[in-house]
Amino acid sequence: MQIRSIIRIVGLLLALFSLTMLVPALVAFIYRDGAGVPFVTTFVVLLILGGMLWFPNRYHKRELKAREGFLIVVLFWTVLGSAGSLPFLLSPNPDISVTDAFFESFSGLTTTGATVLTDLESLPKAILFYRQVLQWYGGMGIIVLAVAILPVLGIGGMQLYRAEIPGPVKDSKMTPRIAETAKVLWYIYLTLTILCALAFWFAGMSAFDAICHSFSTVAIGGFSTYDASMGHFNSPTINMITVVFLLISACNFALHFAAFSTRGLNLHFYWRDPEFRTFMGFQLLLLLVTFGLLAYHQGYDTWTEAFDQALFQTVSISTTAGFTTTGFSEWPLFLPVLLMFSAFIGGCAGSTGGGMKVIRILLLMLQGQRELKRLIHPRAVYTIKIANRALPQRVVDAVWGFFAAYALVFVVCMLGLIATGIDELTAFSAVAATLNNLGPGLGEVAVHFGEVNAGAKWVLIIAMLFGRLEIFTLLVLLTPTFWRN
Repeated sequence: MQIRSIIRIVGLLLALFSLTMLVPALVAFIYRDGAGVPFVTTFVVLLILGGMLWFPNRYHKRELKAREGFLIVVLFWTVLGSAGSLPFLLSPNPDISVTDAFFESFSGLTTTGATVLTDLESLPKAILFYRQVLQWYGGMGIIVLAVAILPVLGIGGMQLYRAEIPGPVKDSKMTPRIAETAKVLWYIYLTLTILCALAFWFAGMSAFDAICHSFSTVAIGGFSTYDASMGHFNSPTINMITVVFLLISACNFALHFAAFSTRGLNLHFYWRDPEFRTFMGFQLLLLLVTFGLLAYHQGYDTWTEAFDQALFQTVSISTTAGFTTTGFSEWPLFLPVLLMFSAFIGGCAGSTGGGMKVIRILLLMLQGQRELKRLIHPRAVYTIKIANRALPQRVVDAVWGFFAAYALVFVVCMLGLIATGIDELTAFSAVAATLNNLGPGLGEVAVHFGEVNAGAKWVLIIAMLFGRLEIFTLLVLLTPTFWRN
């Protein structure tokens, strides 16, 4: 294994991440909130550390294999999440523990959106902006950005790209060159962010709030600058804008590229995609069930208000954003539990959403149908097809393996939380919220995670990493085969 080459790359990436600290420092200067020093200090520390890792190994530019790519991704997300906690530790407001600082940083970068902070309105603007921009960086993945703008890494970018991009099929590229593919992803991502910010601004948000919430919306993160989340604005228009951009961001970005790469907008690319149809059908079904039960229980004054709340919470939770406009945990118990389970499905592959991804659930359903047919016709040969293309059995097997690993990690993390003294409902929802990169849970974590004990928070940090790196990227490092020459 090319250890020195790996150290060189991690040093470069850490130096790249240090530059991001200058943006919230600028925000602190603009608003004169006195919170700029922690970010400038963090910038200097990370730049020096990155240089110390890079300089002694600067001439080690060797082609890396797939397993080195996995190790770089895991190392960098771990190092980056740890480095991201420095501004929280150095800032006098908020005054939080080391565990809470790490939790908030990892929650932001993995786009989980679970927070330990309260009274957000009293925090400096720079800290609020930093929390939001952490999610924006993590939404598409800083590694993909690095592949796009840092060809000086001197490696085959496909190794990093495959380890970073979510979904069961890792080899598809939108352009012939992997660096160009990464650039296209970030162009789409940036364009959606700008459009979302403008829409929020026109709908009545301040410029600061519009920018901050566009970051967490397009990243499907869920952080807000207010304790009441999107409910602070009490605006059906803002709710609808959020829903639209969450649905767009939860779709495969390759579809957006295909739809806009032709002359004008070609919506046929969306409808021809089986995963997109399944995703939208699932959203519609979930909305009908939620709205029907809210109308039946008459929890709101008008049907319009009930529909607005049902639509917003359905899309927010099922896409793993985690924004709230109301205390959905106080709805009839069936609905919060249903929405929590919907987060296990999450968004489409190649999107910024969390969960297991719609394509994997679709493949599991098709596999189940095939087994039912085999019961009736044992000797018949059936193939699983997506968009009239037969999938290799290797892909189907990988989906089953992912599902089994996902369930195993979930059970282990849940048992770990229960062992720390957390009740069963809170443990279940907390692991579901972090492993699916969702954010809010039920029980003691319905609003925030500040009351969770320190041991449980470290378990949940690990769950966030497993969810963001899609289980196998992190799990493969725990196998003896990975470390054999």
